Amino acid sequence: MQTWTKKHEPRKSGDVEGQADGVKYLKDFVEHYKKHKKRSLILYGPVGCGKTVSVYVVAKELGLEIIEVNASDFRNEEGVNSTVGSASRQMSLFSKGKIILVDEIDGLSGTEDRGGINALAALIEKSAFPIICTATDPFDKKFANLRKSSEMMQFMPLDYNSIFNILAKICREEKISYKDDDLKSLARRIGGDARAAVNDLQMIAEAKKELRKEDLDELGQREQQDNMINAMLKVFKTTDPMIAISAYDNVPEDFDKVFLWIDENLPKEYEKPADLERAYDYVSKADVMFRRIRRWQHWRFLVYVNAYLSAGVAVSKDEKYKKFVQYGPTTRILKLWMANQKYHRRKAIAEKIASKTHSSAKRVITDTLPYFQEVFRKNKGYGSLIAEELDLSEEEVEWLRK
Repeated sequence: MQTWTKKHEPRKSGDVEGQADGVKYLKDFVEHYKKHKKRSLILYGPVGCGKTVSVYVVAKELGLEIIEVNASDFRNEEGVNSTVGSASRQMSLFSKGKIILVDEIDGLSGTEDRGGINALAALIEKSAFPIICTATDPFDKKFANLRKSSEMMQFMPLDYNSIFNILAKICREEKISYKDDDLKSLARRIGGDARAAVNDLQMIAEAKKELRKEDLDELGQREQQDNMINAMLKVFKTTDPMIAISAYDNVPEDFDKVFLWIDENLPKEYEKPADLERAYDYVSKADVMFRRIRRWQHWRFLVYVNAYLSAGVAVSKDEKYKKFVQYGPTTRILKLWMANQKYHRRKAIAEKIASKTHSSAKRVITDTLPYFQEVFRKNKGYGSLIAEELDLSEEEVEWLRK
């Protein structure tokens, strides 16, 4: 049986949902890679956002052979040279050229690595073909040398509308009947992972040729968001502590995630200041208790954390609110991730400036970088000269101009 992720994978650039800028940049890089100073491009973004499939689409459109290796398959210098090294030197027998795809470079880690990353960076300098790497977080210190020899392009997290469009197209082609609300529910629950969404759709709808609301309950482990929504309903829509106390019993989430869900949705539900004050008092007590448990390893006291976050929050209101609230997971993690990307980009630019000015990156960030930003904003011509001297990527130049 063929998987739908393979059967319905994008066939052309326009089919890649939500990543038009990324695909355009990738295609331009591959077409004109000999004009680029750097022979490698790192595509980075969360799992299932379309990085790998975009490489295959571009290779097909340009008539190029693609040689894929997974970074987890080699850990040391010898492994890199025997896989990527041979592919980067040999001409293609089947087409006019090729792309070397090194997938999931995050897999290069720990003591097992033994020079694999540095070996890959060295091969990039000598490669006769474009090398495309994919990663979730390329800003780890271990990738410093690799970043210096590579251009970088961010693939953004897919929103649920993009996931819905992908699933709706598959449903039409597979003649799956569905309701928009049910399909959107499936699209929301997988956290921007298109691959996971397609796999889930195939699992619950392929045999019946129908997607029903009750089928969504069969998804298993990735049904965390739906379970958490039910838990929120039990806590927020009752004042009975005996009902609320069991809210998290069947939820496959740890208390770290429960704290985030409560923090995200509590202000949406409780409107009265007195209700909010009492509820957050219970949340703060749970937080104090949880930290003490971690410190002293007295895990038997988790029962009190559960009581504070369930029954405590439930009884904090004078009466339950009758309004409808659409509960959702926290956006804080995504915001932190995006903030980290901006921080790492700033740091990468500062390191390049520091190497030319013989100062520390820390000093550049505080004293020098603001002046560079003013130059790039007000004098694009002079900024271009600086960018060339510092070997800045287009993404880094764009950051300085913001």
